[in-house]
Amino acid sequence: MQFNRVVGPVEDMGIWNASSDGFSFVISYESRGGPGFHGPPGYVASWRSLSQNTAAIRVGGSPFKTLAEAEEACKAMLGYLTRNLDGE
Repeated sequence: MQFNRVVGPVEDMGIWNASSDGFSFVISYESRGGPGFHGPPGYVASWRSLSQNTAAIRVGGSPFKTLAEAEEACKAMLGYLTRNLDGE
């Protein structure tokens, strides 16, 4: 799963997305001030199913100190989700 920075009118907001195996993942950077999302400083990760019209679910442990930590948490969540779909 490869995360890509979202480019366009939201570029200053610090948003990355990736999708794999029927799931979409988004990482956003939050800070107490400035452009973008406001909240406790760090990288907030969330996921949702691409096949169901449901709200995003926050990945446990968010916010993370680094983008790499958030990416690893998303990969771990994807592993959990796909194992459960396979019935393991």
